[in-house]
Amino acid sequence: MRLNRLLTGAALALTLAVTACGGNNSGGDDVLTLRRGISAKVDTLDPHRSSAQWENIIIGDMFTGLMQHAADGEVIPGVAESWTVSDDGLVWTFSLKETVWSDGVPLTANDFVFALRRIQDPAIASQYSSLLYNIKNAEPLNNGTIEPEELGVRAIDDYTLEITLENPAPYFLGLLTHYTTYPVPKHAVEKYGESWVQPDNIVVNGPYKLVYWVTGDQLVTEKNPLFDEADSVCFERVSYFELEDAAAVERRIEAGELDINNAFDGGRKAELDRRLPGWARTTPQLNTTYWSINSNKEPFNDVRVRKALSMALDREYLVEKVLTPGFIPAYGFVPPGMANYDVERPQVSWAKLDRAERLVMARTLLEEAGFGPDNEFKFEFIHRSTDDNPKAAPVAQSNWNEIAPWVNAQILKQDTKVLYARLRQSDFEVADGAWVADFDDPINFLYLLDSTTGQQNYGRYSNPEYDALLRAASAEFDLIRRAEIFAEAEAMMLEDAPITPMWYQVTKNLVDPTLTGWAENAQDNHRSRWLCRAETEVVASEE
Repeated sequence: MRLNRLLTGAALALTLAVTACGGNNSGGDDVLTLRRGISAKVDTLDPHRSSAQWENIIIGDMFTGLMQHAADGEVIPGVAESWTVSDDGLVWTFSLKETVWSDGVPLTANDFVFALRRIQDPAIASQYSSLLYNIKNAEPLNNGTIEPEELGVRAIDDYTLEITLENPAPYFLGLLTHYTTYPVPKHAVEKYGESWVQPDNIVVNGPYKLVYWVTGDQLVTEKNPLFDEADSVCFERVSYFELEDAAAVERRIEAGELDINNAFDGGRKAELDRRLPGWARTTPQLNTTYWSINSNKEPFNDVRVRKALSMALDREYLVEKVLTPGFIPAYGFVPPGMANYDVERPQVSWAKLDRAERLVMARTLLEEAGFGPDNEFKFEFIHRSTDDNPKAAPVAQSNWNEIAPWVNAQILKQDTKVLYARLRQSDFEVADGAWVADFDDPINFLYLLDSTTGQQNYGRYSNPEYDALLRAASAEFDLIRRAEIFAEAEAMMLEDAPITPMWYQVTKNLVDPTLTGWAENAQDNHRSRWLCRAETEVVASEE
């Protein structure tokens, strides 16, 4: 049988409690429910207000954009049926499939127009608005200097959408898989305001719809029967658990209470392979862990101080002794394997020096900046509470304190959601963080240090020459020349040291080996709609 009803309130809560304790997917609701662990607490499910990878796991299950990712990460059509591009690469015209929202209202090109204007509305204050500044007039709209109608997006008719860009974008179809470009239901947003994403109000166009959300408990989505490919979706329900404790994750898996988790303690991979054969999955990822240094605060506005902090860190030791197997020390920002970047990758100028030489240089730079026995250099490093980060922090503290007796580095663990909020507010001195590619192009990393980027330029780095190079590269049609300009910009930024690249990551997921449809990909995108269990495939085929 199929589970077609939407459960809410006390009835749903009771059902969830029973399901969570079922164990081992022995039958019934356990077979119909996919149970996913996510690595931090959910703050929002509004595609225009989120900037968190763990929130994207849920948002991407509920909404579909013009394009979407297949299970293996390939960019494939979503709501778009076909498209054409003008000879100058600036005007993209999309023909849309005739689909409906989960309440039965037709989804039209006007919903995309509404959404792309909304994310640039200054009142929304989207953390991700700058990602879409290549749409014509997006930046002035976000700055409040033009009217929404002047944005380069228009509905030619109900099922034809035209998007005009500022510059050619070889990555544009990939960008259209990102949740910032998803349609949002104008009729629901205008009716319910900020509460439109709550279970009783939300309207979606993707395979799953939110039916339950209690912070500290879980979030639950159920299959959207009006999704245009609902018949191919195996699981009737997906439960998402906010799990930051790696040990708790392992206990839940051993108790048969979890099917997937999006992180694990990398140092325990060998043990996990022994205890949970086939569960630990890794693959090279478009992901750089980098630590931001707040250029807006003294003494970190001094490039000598920033360089000294970066030089002292022993990336090789961290990667070889502390972190997940497969990580690579990083001396540049853009990760290996990035498309449209076929050039010699920039690195910091001191990358080939041994660590003893780096420590001497770091001490000299701090002394030149005015620090010494009579002027202690004391600062705070905040780090995420999840993944490998708590293990890396004390190593970094020791590395910094090795520079000289008068260097006093303090470390502070922060809830991951809280840490990123502090980053966006530029409320830190030195801070841990990472970036996972939203799309496969170097601009997705390099734009983070553009002075116009806003909240995601955590340390508020500002260099007009760097900004000018990014704009020049974006206007360049020749992909080789474009890559060369990007490389020039990255090299300039690395010498300014507003960030210190630390390591390039591999994906880290725990996945029940009995699940089918899981495919490794460099963006670590795994939509629930592609996943099945043998029992679920049988159930889903019965009417």
